[in-house]
Amino acid sequence: MSFQQVLADARAQSDWIVGLRRTLHRFPELMYEEVKTSQLVCDTLDQLGIAYERGIAVTGVVATLGTGESPCIALRADMDALPIHEETDVPFRSEVDGKMHACGHDCHTAMLLGAAKLLRERESELRGTVRLLFQPAEEGGAGGKRMRDEGVLDNPGVERIFGLHVWPKLPTGTIGSRAGTFLAAAGEVEITIHGKGGHAAMPHLCIDPVVTAAKVITELQTIISRNLDPLDSGVISITTVHGGEAYNVIPETVRLSGTIRALTMDRFRWLQDRVKTLASQVAAANDCSATVEFHGEAYPPTVNDADVWSDVQDFAAELLGREAVHEIPPVMGGEDFAFYTERVPGCFVGLGVSNEATGCTYHVHHPKFKVDEDALPIGSALHACFALQSLSR
Repeated sequence: MSFQQVLADARAQSDWIVGLRRTLHRFPELMYEEVKTSQLVCDTLDQLGIAYERGIAVTGVVATLGTGESPCIALRADMDALPIHEETDVPFRSEVDGKMHACGHDCHTAMLLGAAKLLRERESELRGTVRLLFQPAEEGGAGGKRMRDEGVLDNPGVERIFGLHVWPKLPTGTIGSRAGTFLAAAGEVEITIHGKGGHAAMPHLCIDPVVTAAKVITELQTIISRNLDPLDSGVISITTVHGGEAYNVIPETVRLSGTIRALTMDRFRWLQDRVKTLASQVAAANDCSATVEFHGEAYPPTVNDADVWSDVQDFAAELLGREAVHEIPPVMGGEDFAFYTERVPGCFVGLGVSNEATGCTYHVHHPKFKVDEDALPIGSALHACFALQSLSR
């Protein structure tokens, strides 16, 4: 088996992969709304003659290649976009106002379809089953958990899983990851400060939730700087503040929201408890009250299996050169790929897409985020080689 030939074949179909990505990029869809996206996936799988099931986790698609028997490995791509208005200068920019593939999930989907084509051409070599997971709702919707709970890792049981994420901190032609915890546990927090509204000219007759909210925001940072072990890692970021409608009226309430991150679930739960306690006590000290809620499904940390990462390093070194494979430190971003690796050994890898010459320098979740499309066939080859190597063990 020649991994170099897989990469050469992937590069030969680069225009096809890039074309899929650009179509997806023009029509971004938010979580659990990926109707056109999943239809494109299904249409492409039909063209390739690959069997699939659709409607899993609302808009998810699961395709199958190989014998249908054990051993079974899985390759995963997420499909949803973000509520961000695109500001790039690309000719295939989003045609939907206020929505953009600012996290590269269009690339992930296109790369997995590219891998599907490569594996279809090599299906006779597959000594087992390859399951392709096209997943909705990574961006806060816990689509990975829903896919997992609906049985995508069963019958036959998945023994290993692999995923890629475009990585603007690495140049095109490189990858990065690590054994153990790679990405953080992550969740949402909403804090509502309740006071007593009134005329802004008479603050003594009010209980001002705006001032109290400012104190809460500031004091929350002391959890990280004064409660957390300096050798540990955690994030508390308040990212939205909503309160009041008029310049001369003190409002009744102020609502804050943000995110909490940690490298273990135990530390994540501890941070949640500290946020709740501190916000309530700061509010009480200012004659206000605080309601603290944790919305959505908290994502566990993404933990890479050491043996699987070692195998990825081996075939990636053959594909790209040993110097192109990087061990990188943990990142406080969250990923619902973690719901799969809670069940089966797996590896999540960052794929370099940075290229200053083409302006591909902005990070994900930025309105000017772009990727170097030369990375896409590399991603397809990495997916395919993971499947081929894993099933040849």
